[in-house]
Amino acid sequence: MPRDCRPRPARVLYVSCVAADQPEVSAWRPSVPGVVEVFHARFTEYAYPMHVHDAWTLLIVDDGAVRYDLDRHEHGTPRDTVTLLPPHVPHNGSPATPHGFRKRVLYLDGSRLSHDLIGPAVDRPDLRDPELREHVGRLHRALASRGDELAAESGLVLVGERLRDHLRHRDLEPPRPDPLLARRLRELLDEHLADGLTLTAAAALLHAHPAHLVRAFSGAYGIAPHRYLTSRRVGRARRLLLDGLAPGEVAVASGFYDQAHLTRHFKKLVGVAPGRYRDGAGLSRVRSGA
Repeated sequence: MPRDCRPRPARVLYVSCVAADQPEVSAWRPSVPGVVEVFHARFTEYAYPMHVHDAWTLLIVDDGAVRYDLDRHEHGTPRDTVTLLPPHVPHNGSPATPHGFRKRVLYLDGSRLSHDLIGPAVDRPDLRDPELREHVGRLHRALASRGDELAAESGLVLVGERLRDHLRHRDLEPPRPDPLLARRLRELLDEHLADGLTLTAAAALLHAHPAHLVRAFSGAYGIAPHRYLTSRRVGRARRLLLDGLAPGEVAVASGFYDQAHLTRHFKKLVGVAPGRYRDGAGLSRVRSGA
């Protein structure tokens, strides 16, 4: 029988690698504050009984649909929604399509969503917000990649803010300009190019709320803080590769987690792998007689 054994994120704590018609599960605990667990799964027939969690359950369905009961009311999860299930409220879940469903889940602690939002979440757990769903998808990708903790932190801040706005029925306001704060954050990122800086630490140093920090920076420079930091690191990597350093050395000196982390972002921004970039630079020097 064919088996589905695709690569899993490096921090997976347990993985189920099973026959294609059986459930497949991966789960891990990231190093990003506020996220208790990341859980990815595909189920074809399994139905969850009534149960509770002590954390907030943030769910997106990538294929199929889930039918569930929450507070004695029936709900569903079409692919264009984000579902938020509050802690300590019983719910179940079962496939709503013949081929089951594939989902990605984040379990968030109370530091991101306070208990006073449990009631509104019970009343309206399924949120139709394409931008929020896109943010959640990006957050999952960042959490699955070692070295992208700043991206995950920034994404989690924006997701939490948008969820709170929905639950409190507030208008989603555009960011307030704050060029001075944006410049100070840019200076901090430049200072910590190699060793990195968490969003929490930056917010403490600059006495600003993390969400305001991200929005101020993005509004001022047209790029998110983590993307700015990655761009600067790739720029440093290019110079070091031109100096003849090996990609593994360049990764560490440029602030990347490892060579694979460097390669992923280098190819995205430059179009070729670091080794090929360095080899091409050496060839150019030979042709020019350097």
